[in-house]
Amino acid sequence: MSDQAQVAPQKPLKIAIVAGELSGDILGSGLIRELKKLHPTAEFFGIGGPRMQQEGFISHWPMDRLSVMGLVEVLGRLRELLNIRKEVRDLCLKEKPDLFVGIDAPDFNLTLEEWVRESGIPVAHYVSPSVWAWKQGRLKKIARCVDRMLTLLPFEAEFYHRKNIPVTFVGHPLADELPMDVDQNACRDQLGLSKEQPVLAVLPGSRSNEVKYLGQTFIDTALRCCEVMPELQVAIPCANELRRQQIEEQLAQVKPELRQCFHLYDGMSREVMSASDSVLLASGTAALEAMLLKKPMVVAYKMAWLSHAIISRMIKVDHISLPNLIAGETLVPEMIQDKANVESLSELLLDRLQNPDNYRALVERFYQMHHELKREASQVAAKTLSDLIQEHQG
Repeated sequence: MSDQAQVAPQKPLKIAIVAGELSGDILGSGLIRELKKLHPTAEFFGIGGPRMQQEGFISHWPMDRLSVMGLVEVLGRLRELLNIRKEVRDLCLKEKPDLFVGIDAPDFNLTLEEWVRESGIPVAHYVSPSVWAWKQGRLKKIARCVDRMLTLLPFEAEFYHRKNIPVTFVGHPLADELPMDVDQNACRDQLGLSKEQPVLAVLPGSRSNEVKYLGQTFIDTALRCCEVMPELQVAIPCANELRRQQIEEQLAQVKPELRQCFHLYDGMSREVMSASDSVLLASGTAALEAMLLKKPMVVAYKMAWLSHAIISRMIKVDHISLPNLIAGETLVPEMIQDKANVESLSELLLDRLQNPDNYRALVERFYQMHHELKREASQVAAKTLSDLIQEHQG
């Protein structure tokens, strides 16, 4: 026998990931790409979309089976979703991965993460649920479910620190993706808009109910602005064909001489905002994107009165838009329910369109916030998870 001990080849890492929708697939693909740089032989499996699969990920179930929105839709598919969750658990118990990563989809992932962690597998959750805003009862479950929470926003990490839950702020992938400065004129050329005339971007939302409750108000607001500024160009990106039909129906009542102010686009929300001088939008990720594009904006939101009555009593934060939440103060106006009316919205927008010099300090603040969020999120997340694996392996 040789005096030199025989060293068995090290087994490749196995990492299980569950992503439930397009945004998770994008995050997952970036994470896998960076993890492969640290662990070239690592194997990845679970549930993911086409971008993750392009990185070598093996998806045992179609990701779109998890992409369900709305209470009624979830109830109609509940049995299938519960069965998939149990099957993922069983696969993890069989394969014994070195790490399990749930990407967003907290209603599906948190219970699954608890099961997996109980079996001795380390668990991370990527993208914090909005527990800082509501459903804070979930915190106890999160503490049981995860060894590390990865957050995209700094105030989320501060919240978990206060609750003694292990957390890492990794930055926001959008901040990595978007340049510090955009070429407004190039975007206007791409959209067929005049460089000499001001542009108002109008984004009433990507969901049917958002366009139902906000679309007509946003169109009437833009019309009021056009009456004051006849040279104004109004650009509206339509999230899909159904949203385009909704918006066209709402525009049908506009007088032909004013209808020519409006320009509709299929998708291209980023290009539309980049081309604009100011933005009117529904609260959501679009507000973060507008902030990263350094655009003065007005945020609005409407919903059914009963939903608002219930949700407003549950919300634990003073702001709803991401720019204000990140800043911890009111940087952009938030016009909710009755406040989201034509008179108020048009007054705010006209001020931003006609007095751009008044918003130079706001734009500088947006630059500062962009730098704070630009952390190379995928790299930071991969390094954090690699360290977690090593800690667990001892």
